[in-house]
Amino acid sequence: MDIARALDGLDAHPWASVSHAYGPAEDLPGLLRALVAGGEQADEALAELYSCILHQGSVYTASADAVPYLARIAAAGCGTVEVLGLLGGLAESEGEWGGARDGEREGGGEGPPAPVRAAVVGQLPLLLPLLADGSAAVRQATAWAVGQTRAVEPALPALRRRWASETDPVVRGELLTALGRLDRSAAAAEAGPLLGEDTPAPLRLAAVLAGLDAGEPWTGAHHAAVLALLPADPVAADRYDLDRREPLRAITEELLLRETPADRDAAYALLDRALRDERPEVRAEAVWAADHACQLSGSAPRRLLPALARLVAVPDVVHLLGNLGPAAAEAAPALAARAAQAEDGPADQALAALVLIAPRTAAPLLARALGRRPRALEAAAGQRAPADAPFPFDPELLAAVRVRLTAEQLGGNEHHQLFRLVRQWGRAAAPALPELCAALPHRPEAADAVAAVAVDGPAAERDRAAAALREVPGSVAAARALYDLTGDPETLLGALADRLAAGPYAVAEAARAAAGLGAEALSLAPALRAALSAGGAPDTSPVPDTSPVPDTSPVPDTSPVPDTSPVLEADLAVADALWRITGDAAEVLPILDGVLRRADDGAWFDRTAVRAARVAALLGPAARPLTARLDGLLADRVKAPAAVLALLAVADGAALDRGRLAEAALCAAETESDLRGAGEALAALGTTALDDGQRRRLAGLAGRDRRIVGGCSAGAGIRDDEALRALLAAVAGG
Repeated sequence: MDIARALDGLDAHPWASVSHAYGPAEDLPGLLRALVAGGEQADEALAELYSCILHQGSVYTASADAVPYLARIAAAGCGTVEVLGLLGGLAESEGEWGGARDGEREGGGEGPPAPVRAAVVGQLPLLLPLLADGSAAVRQATAWAVGQTRAVEPALPALRRRWASETDPVVRGELLTALGRLDRSAAAAEAGPLLGEDTPAPLRLAAVLAGLDAGEPWTGAHHAAVLALLPADPVAADRYDLDRREPLRAITEELLLRETPADRDAAYALLDRALRDERPEVRAEAVWAADHACQLSGSAPRRLLPALARLVAVPDVVHLLGNLGPAAAEAAPALAARAAQAEDGPADQALAALVLIAPRTAAPLLARALGRRPRALEAAAGQRAPADAPFPFDPELLAAVRVRLTAEQLGGNEHHQLFRLVRQWGRAAAPALPELCAALPHRPEAADAVAAVAVDGPAAERDRAAAALREVPGSVAAARALYDLTGDPETLLGALADRLAAGPYAVAEAARAAAGLGAEALSLAPALRAALSAGGAPDTSPVPDTSPVPDTSPVPDTSPVPDTSPVLEADLAVADALWRITGDAAEVLPILDGVLRRADDGAWFDRTAVRAARVAALLGPAARPLTARLDGLLADRVKAPAAVLALLAVADGAALDRGRLAEAALCAAETESDLRGAGEALAALGTTALDDGQRRRLAGLAGRDRRIVGGCSAGAGIRDDEALRALLAAVAGG
């Protein structure tokens, strides 16, 4: 391909009629020309092309239109390796923006490739000859890009021919991976003899992964091959599969996701051996993989803890142990010894983990070095601990907190964390009331701690705290604390009225506080109504009947709808407050209806729709006109659990198909869409709503080794997984 012809027809193409991530694609001709020009401008153009036609893995109508030009540029030898990387990424993409995923069609089953992948397949006659290029880097990039097309014809024969003649081990590894995408069983057969130490490391790693991808049984040969490759990160550095650039982590994941006892044992044996390796770089790779294993598998912490407990000098291990919480009690003595050392950084990390594992052991250690242990204080204040397990009260630590509260300068968020810690202790922290009151004028966020300490105290203490809170004008936190102490809402109502005149975030905060006051906030009702957006404001059209058996006709759809999630959130908070304050469904229903009308406007509005359903549930039968809107949410697995709870509260119980509701909630749990909500919905439905098949599915979900809660990198995630598992097991057991 002549570079002069690579851009033929570029200007005549209707770029304005197709779009990329940032809108109409009229800038693509300039970017493609810059790509051909070479030098620094080509690098910048390539980065821009990734950003606009392959934005975070998403592709667009303009992506397909750009493919022929990119293929001709690569074939002409202009930035070939880099452009092939972009083409491979386009072929790898999972569908067009807003469209179906590649290889899927409505109703399930295999369909034709999506337009962008099909466009790359159409350019294979230009790309396949590059498999014989004189540059190993070009051959490798071509193998990867061709493999991503999944085009058995003509790609598979071309890849096989190159496999038979290729000698470079890195290229052979990429070819084997590409073959595996098109014919897994054949690639696994080729991989079997390549596991020995006489095989170059890049090819041996590809052979291990090819066997995994084909579902081959894990053998001692695989185990030995991986251990001999460690540290495997450098071996994988030249791979195009970004998710395989950390091989031990990827191999561990593949084994655990097979969900068989033998494969779990294989994963843990591999990790245990690597964690006990004498080489720091191998241990570091193993720790990262072990952390991921604990996120994926409920049995991983127990199996890996003996090896991990030996490595408390490694910061990443310490953090992982903290995430495991009390389950890592075996490591507490070593962490305590580490935490007692003089150096601040590692000792602080060890103490932060100890706070989550053995808090009573940690408390005196934190007291003795409070100003030098910011991570440990953050953990004790509840940043990583569950809300239902506050840090235990310790007199020595309280004394240290009082000293820190009088310090002239505190670093970072230390004030907030000290106040949070004291608030957890409540009345037990009464000796700190003078320091808290003294902090109020310049730290209004101390107000919650002041109220928590004084609310159950003698009258003299309550009066002193109330006087200090009155000296903090304009603070909603101080006004709320004053209300908690005195029961007098006047100051709080004034502060909330001011906030209701501000932007949507302030409106939402004030409305939530007003909702907590109930009828005592009746004077705020006009300000709440005035704070509604144009879409949320009640109109003058007829309103539904709110008699004991409400009308089920739809809420009139006549008002404009706000365009941003913060505005919708503010409207929801106002609706919630108005209902709790006035009990008047007539003005609340149109607001909820306006929000629920946006339920299908994309993922940005998902959580707002969920909260709208939860507010509707508060209204009970008074929200029956919203039944059709709520029923429509059942098809969306993110929104389904909240819709189930709302329908149980709102709809005519005799007319509800409880089996259908159970199926919607169960699907949400199985797809990890809204696990906590699904658990609540299934508990509310009860076991009688489930048929035998659904009970078996629920029991399987609760009893499986793989985590129910995805992304358990934070300690709270692992604890949430365990709590949800127990809830689902209880529902399944009935």
